[in-house]
Amino acid sequence: MTEEEKQHDLTKRKFYKAEQEAGFADSQPKTTPQQQDPSYRLAFRDTDFLLREELRPVRFQLELLKPDMLLDEAGIGSTFVIYGSARIPSPDQAEAALAVATTPEKKAVVERLVAKAQYYEEARKLAHRASSCGVVEDGKRQFVICSGGGPSIMEAANRGAQEAGAESIGLNIVLPHEQAPNSYVTPHLSFQFHYFALRKMHFLLRARAVAVFPGGFGTFDEFFELLTLIQTGKMKPIPILLFGKDYWNRVINFQALAEEGVINFEDLELFTPVESADEAWAHVVKFYDLGCG
Repeated sequence: MTEEEKQHDLTKRKFYKAEQEAGFADSQPKTTPQQQDPSYRLAFRDTDFLLREELRPVRFQLELLKPDMLLDEAGIGSTFVIYGSARIPSPDQAEAALAVATTPEKKAVVERLVAKAQYYEEARKLAHRASSCGVVEDGKRQFVICSGGGPSIMEAANRGAQEAGAESIGLNIVLPHEQAPNSYVTPHLSFQFHYFALRKMHFLLRARAVAVFPGGFGTFDEFFELLTLIQTGKMKPIPILLFGKDYWNRVINFQALAEEGVINFEDLELFTPVESADEAWAHVVKFYDLGCG
């Protein structure tokens, strides 16, 4: 045996890979009662076993690892996260949304949603601007657009990236009612989560900027968790662009929180109110001193 062959023998893998072992198991005829019983399945291929209550910590780990590994393999270094409502119609859907309002009360609500259709376009433009910049550092793509993968503002974000010829991420969540990723999410960057907590963690693990558009409970949850992480020093400051001054001032009295002493006045500087994609992107460019405007 040559020295090269000896070295190869020392470093060569001695055990079969899990996928090979699974293939061996599949090729075996299931002819005995023992082989046909669920207890005989390979543990990592036994979905009934993996869904047991006791396996929750394992499922946590899987939801942490899978997106992280695949995003790393896709060469994604950082993301530009876009939060916002799943109900705001796009401008071309506005008339159809009004047409289904059957009562004056419903019409009033829909009219307020339709009035926010401009933000669909701003989210789309912002995603296009960030994606067109094409920042690459350490061989990895930066400011890759990431949304919740659903409709409305989320769709606009993924759509803007696609129209710029760039890939984008969608972090979808399993809900009791039908939920599917929008058609603009890059298929191999489309992820589905069971746990809200793990989904929110992935939103921020790679985030280098976050745009928050008008939204409901889900958007509030995501926005306030981000503020809390930065306020408490658990996360370093990043640009937080808050779209829709009139909306946010109507639904949250940030000034009153400071006046009541439950937050510091300096905390009001954690986010930047903006109205347009150009304004938001200019803030990110200034914050990171990027070479593209």
